[in-house]
Amino acid sequence: MHRETRRGEIWYVDWSPGRGSEQTGLRPAVIIQTDAANRNPRYPNTIVLTVSTKGQEVPFHVPVNPSAGNGLQEKSFVKCEQIMTISKERLIRRMGCLDEEQMETIAAAMRRVLSF
Repeated sequence: MHRETRRGEIWYVDWSPGRGSEQTGLRPAVIIQTDAANRNPRYPNTIVLTVSTKGQEVPFHVPVNPSAGNGLQEKSFVKCEQIMTISKERLIRRMGCLDEEQMETIAAAMRRVLSF
């Protein structure tokens, strides 16, 4: 199945089954893979960051307040240290999208995590 996805979108993801301390259940994630790669029907995966209401005010957890545009119901944190490649089959439902300023903040946090 090829799902249409775009960088910056927030999707509910079915993380089960997880292993060890990995996320499980239905939880949101933000897509960080390029739109060109997301459009490629021969590449069935995408790259995401987990989103959680249980974050901390640290440089690699980007706070996101709920809005009609992003579909979040409460203040959440994009966890920039939790980079995952997942099958698009795990994507359940599109919730919304982050704006470009938020994506730039996420990119800066990822550079800190990865030392780029």
